Formats: sequence, structure tokens, C-alpha cells
Amino acid sequence: PPWVNWENLPENYRDDTKRLWQEHGLFPHGGMDTILGKGKKDISMLMSYVAMDKYLKRGGKLGFLITQSVFKTAGAGQGFRRFRLGSGEHIQVQHVDDMVELQPFEGASNRTSVVILQKGRPTKYPMPSYLYWKKVVKGKSIAIDSSLDDVLQMTQRRQFTAEPVDAKDPTSPWLTGKPKAIKAVKKILGQSDYGAHAGCYTGGLNGVYWVDIIDKRPDGLVVVSNITEGAKKKVENIQMAIEPDLLYPLLRGRDVRRWHAEPSAHILMVQDPDKRCGIDEDELKRDYPKIYLYLKRFEAALRERAAYKRYFDENDPFYSMFDVGDYTFAPYKVVWPWIATGIRAAVVSEFDGKSICPEHNTSFLESWRDDEVHFICALLNSAIGDFSIRTFYSGGGGGIASPAVLQKIRIPKFDSANKVHQELAGLSQNAHYAVTIGDEAGLRELEEGIDELAAQIWGLSGEQLKEIKSSLEGIA
Repeated sequence: PPWVNWENLPENYRDDTKRLWQEHGLFPHGGMDTILGKGKKDISMLMSYVAMDKYLKRGGKLGFLITQSVFKTAGAGQGFRRFRLGSGEHIQVQHVDDMVELQPFEGASNRTSVVILQKGRPTKYPMPSYLYWKKVVKGKSIAIDSSLDDVLQMTQRRQFTAEPVDAKDPTSPWLTGKPKAIKAVKKILGQSDYGAHAGCYTGGLNGVYWVDIIDKRPDGLVVVSNITEGAKKKVENIQMAIEPDLLYPLLRGRDVRRWHAEPSAHILMVQDPDKRCGIDEDELKRDYPKIYLYLKRFEAALRERAAYKRYFDENDPFYSMFDVGDYTFAPYKVVWPWIATGIRAAVVSEFDGKSICPEHNTSFLESWRDDEVHFICALLNSAIGDFSIRTFYSGGGGGIASPAVLQKIRIPKFDSANKVHQELAGLSQNAHYAVTIGDEAGLRELEEGIDELAAQIWGLSGEQLKEIKSSLEGIA
């Protein structure tokens, strides 16, 4: 099947097919929504709709390999989930095989699913036939020439149901899971009292801003080496002495585990959080001349960043960054990697007297209270929080733990006078300590207590908690 995002299609192909996208209602968003990512349509959406329209008689069926994102993504799949052709004919989803966890295409991390669609009948919810495939043989990949019997022996299949996360909007992303677990999850879903952020974004030139400190000089300067290994855009690797004032601990996604996070590098933070652009150039030259000279070496590449060209003009500092605000410098944060198959959250505080700065693919929530962030961390890491997020986000290649999770999971405002809130915060603090000293048995006991208190917060019965934990074990 052709799996190509809209923005990666040749311009003339986009122009030629635009009428078909609009005719079938596959572009419900436009303008800024499209720019911000809700326009990331995959051509497989259009291909399946056109095939049904042209090749099927009423009652005919289509089996199609398609990206699982069409069922789970908030904006991009919304038009697809109308399940109605441009002619007005309904489309019924009869069956889905979710093979995301198997990654059946060798050398690719596509979110693979198989869907069976019937023309002329409406989709009804809950959709009863959503089959989740899970590989149970560790350390052995599924060969491209494996027989069906081979694959069946290496996997488990779990029969789930699917229904929209918002009962009032049939085009909203799907919840998938066992019926009892989904019923329980609906108590957790809703708008959080908190908002989250993506970490600071360099505009695609991490190799300029991310550095290792390799020496500290007697005159107060530090010698840094920019981190170029693994960078998507290559820049010159240099070593240079600069002022340490604008260096902050950098937290990458790989630095975060459940209940533990520790920065492994530094980031050059040259952004003015109030003006939302780089520190004034004259000010940087005057106060931090070594940093300015360092950045000047990369000026041409920094000006060529697509995000810089989009959001700034030539008079703005060429080293301006993105997604930096006062919240970036808060003393306490709950952090979790965006690219993950589930939630793994941790609390961080200041490191060497400076705020820890998460990078762009690390989501975070800030606070000026230690107990508040531990309370939030406990709820996110609970079996209930983890399962709820997994039910409505795509797995596989990433995106499951974006900042938007807090628009879907109902985390109440921390109340220091609430005994359960304080107990959850304390258990989170103890869980962090247990990970630090390697006390696995103690951690399991603490997590049991967190799950029970989280169930109280969200009004779940013991039976519902048990159902959620059982379902989570089946997909984790």
C-alpha cells in the first residue's frame, strides 16, 4: 500500500488529487490547523476511499493494509473516521487487526493494521472486532517469509472492542480495549486541570545547541564540545571556551525512566523567555562575547532553519529558539518521553543549581512545589493512567506521550489539604528513591499502593482497577 504523508507528496500530485480529498471529506481541517500537524494525512486514506467508491458495489467489501494512525490520531484521522464516501454512501468497519507491536515490515517501524470495510452500511459502536496482536517470543524477530503458523506460535491475539473517545463526536480517536476496561477508562477521560509543554526546540540544529562540558578553566570559562553524533543535520564539531552562564542541564528522552531522570548533557539556552526570541544581539555580544563568537560560526546554518524562516525575520537574532517560556525554568517538573509505547514519568528538580531543560521530544509539566509534581507523576505512572493513555493513542513509532495527553486524562488540581493527594505524592517520592537504590520489591509494593490511591481519585471500584491492570498486562 502507498503510505506517504500529504506533505511528502509531489506538489503536482497534491494539486491533482486535492479535489478527491475534499470530495470525500478527508480534509476537515485547514489553515493553522494544517500547519500545526492536523493536516498530516496519509495517502492510504484517500486510496482506500477511492477504491471503495470506484470498485465496490453496495454491500461489497474491501480489505486494506493501512496505518493504524487513522484510528487513533486526533486531527489527521478525523476525516477518515467519518466513514462516509463523497457520494453519501456509508462505510462500515467490520474488523481491524492491530499489528503495530509486531512491526511486520522488515526494517520499517510503520504502524501496521489491516481493516475490513463494507460499503453501504454505517459503522456502529462499540465496534466489536478489534484484534490486538502481541509478540510473546522475545529476542526473535518475525522473518519476512514466516508462515502463518510460525507467526501464530510467536504471538498472542486479544479481542478488543473500539469506540470513539468522545461519545458525542463519532470522528474522535478510538478507544480500544476490553469492554469493561473501556467503561472504567471513561471515568478517567476528560480535561486535566494542568497543561503540559514540549521541551525546548532548536529548530532542527541540536548539534549547535547541545554540548558536553569537557573542561573548566581557572578564569571561569568552560570548554565545550558540541554534540554532533546522531544529529540529523550535520554541523562542524568544534571545541571552544565559552561563558557557563547560559548553559543548562539538558534532559533527553533517553535520560528518562519510570521514577528516575538524570540529564546527560547541556544545552546552550540563548532565548529570552519573555520576548520569545533570542537574547538581543548587542546584549549577547556585551555580556557573553565567547558564546556570541561560538554561535557566529554557525550563523549560516542557523538562518537556514525552516522554523526560523517561518517564525522570525532577518532582524531577529539568528540563534533564536522555540518552545521556551518561563515554564522552562521552573524548579520542579514532571517529565516523560514523547516517543514511547507507554507513559514513563519522573520528577526532576534543579541540577547544579540550575533548572533542568527538557528537549523537544520530552513532554513536561512545571510547578514551584515538589509535592505537586510528585502527585501528578504518581497518577501518570499508575496502571490506570498508563492504560488510559494507551487506549486512545497510537503505539509503535512514537507520539503516544505528547503534551496533549493532559487534554484527555483528567488529573485534578493538587490539594495540599487532601490526605489522598499527599499520600500519592509521598509514594512517588519513595518510588523515586526505590529506583535509585535498586529496590525492585519495594517499588512493586509502592506501585500497588499508588494504583489503589489513584483508583480512589478517579472513583474506580476494586473490580474496575483489577480489570484495567489485567488489560494493561495484555498490551504492555
